[in-house]
Order: sequence, then C-alpha cells, then structure tokens
Amino acid sequence: MKFSKDFKKIKGDASIRKFYRNTKKNSIIVFANIEKIKNLLIYDSINKILIKNNIIAPKLLSQNYRNNYIEIQDLGNKTIYQKFIKNKKNHYLILKKVINVLNKIQKIKDKKVKNFNNKLYNIKNYNNKVLLEETKLFNDWYVPKKLNKKKIYLFKDKFNKEIKLLLSKLKFKNNTFVHRDFHVSNLIINSKNQIGLIDNQDALIGNRAYDLASLIDDVRYKTSNSLKDKVYNYYLKTNKNIHAKKFKNDFDILSVLRNLKIIGIFTRLAERDKKKKYLKLIPYAWKMIDNRMNKNKEFYNLKLLLASSFPKLITNLDEN
Repeated sequence: MKFSKDFKKIKGDASIRKFYRNTKKNSIIVFANIEKIKNLLIYDSINKILIKNNIIAPKLLSQNYRNNYIEIQDLGNKTIYQKFIKNKKNHYLILKKVINVLNKIQKIKDKKVKNFNNKLYNIKNYNNKVLLEETKLFNDWYVPKKLNKKKIYLFKDKFNKEIKLLLSKLKFKNNTFVHRDFHVSNLIINSKNQIGLIDNQDALIGNRAYDLASLIDDVRYKTSNSLKDKVYNYYLKTNKNIHAKKFKNDFDILSVLRNLKIIGIFTRLAERDKKKKYLKLIPYAWKMIDNRMNKNKEFYNLKLLLASSFPKLITNLDEN
C-alpha cells in the first residue's frame, strides 16, 4: 500500500503491523492486512474506552478498513523507555506517575463500545484458559529448540500440569481492565509531559496484578530488585484495600507465566519472522523467572522441572 509522500515509514514493534508518520498532520497510519480485526477495529475500540475514562490514547482521525489501515493521532515518539535510557536518574519518581495512571486504568468499568464500523465490541475475559494457551508458547517454540525429541514430550506434559496448578492458585477475580502489555516502551510522554498509552489492542478483563507485573518485571529494561520493590510497595500504598498476601501470590505467578510466554514469543519472532534482535532479551526473562520462583514456595515443582531441563538458567534449589 502506498501513501502520500508526507507519510514516512517508522520503525515498528514486535507485531506484524506497519506504521507511517505524518509530522505535518501530527498523525500516524497503522497498516495491518493480517489480523485486521484486532489491529484496527479492536485497537480503536480500546482507545475509545481509554479516552472516555480520561486516559491519553490515540484518537481515530480516519479509517479505510477496506484497504487495511486507520489514521490515528500521533502522541509523539518519546517513550518512558527512551527517557530512562537517556537519564539514569529519577526513575522511581517517573514510575510513581505510571502507577497513578495504572490506578486510573484499573478503575475503568466500561466493557462495551461501538467500533468505527458501528458494531458493538465487548472486551473479552482474560481467564485461565487464555493464560494457559499463552504460556504454552514457551512449549511450542522455545522447548523444541533446547531439548531433544525424547525429552520434549515428557517435559511438555509435566509443564502443562504445573501451569494449570499455578493458575488454580490465583486468588483475585478477573474483573479489572488489563492492558496486557503495560511496560515503559508502550508509555508515551506527550508534549504536555503527560503519560499516554499505545499498543492497546490486546486489552482484556482480568487479574489486577497482571499489568503491575508487566511494568515491574519488564524484560525490555533492566531494573534493580530494590527499584522493583519500591514500585511494588508504592502500588500497595495507593491501593490499601488490597489483601497484600493474596496479591503478592498472584503477582508472582503472573510474572513468571508472562515471562515464560515472552520467551516463547521472542523465539517465535526469531524463527518464524526472522526478527532475531529479541533473542538477546531472553536471558533477562529467565533471570526474572528465577527471581520470582525463589521468593514463592508455590513454584517448587515448576522450579524443579525447569532446573532439571535448563540447569544453566535456573539456580540450584539448595541455593534458596
């Protein structure tokens, strides 16, 4: 698809979408000829819900669904990730502002909205079945690259059983707006120094610990354990009605499952889509998985399984 010369192609993300920026119009074209419903229709629907709840997200300027694209407001190209890379100070103060945005997101009650085709979109639930299927990406893509054929079948069977057991131990209900990719690369600082959200098409209604886990245990940007703890404690301070022990349980489980999923996704990006740059992030994902498992006895059997299959990536059980 060709656009006017004012639109310049910009670097995309890990998805199959393409983006074109027009600095004169302050707009971006999102092009998606695959998974159009999610990447165009649902993306705009979620943006509408966020905007309705006074959260900064890209507004729809025009749409040409037949030709696989929409034009949206350009929030800018200054992400919190970029800010962190340039300035190593004041990260905690910025992340406190991010938590304040997350608190607003988690108060959203809207679950239905009309999309630009005038059809009602109802946000789906982020239930255990979806979480299990996501975690299986680790089995489907990473495991076959690392284990021999004899070990793969046995590992997959034990792994799936352990994941189902962990999911059964989640305490909080799936009743909260979840962005599902809430990390510093998807948080934009606009011209008014306000924080906005991009990449919003995957939002579901799920466990309130998920987005906090995405932010704190973000594979794309390394943070110290002390900063992770400070941000986590600030969230609890601003949500005093939460049962702290139950919430920590869910936070740990969802962090581990998310990073196992990410390892699978990044392996798939390298193998299927030839986007090998994400492979360098996998060791840090393993480190965070190991870190969370060490702090929660519920992971004992999963840690045992992972340690026996990937001994160089998991610390010894007797080191805990």
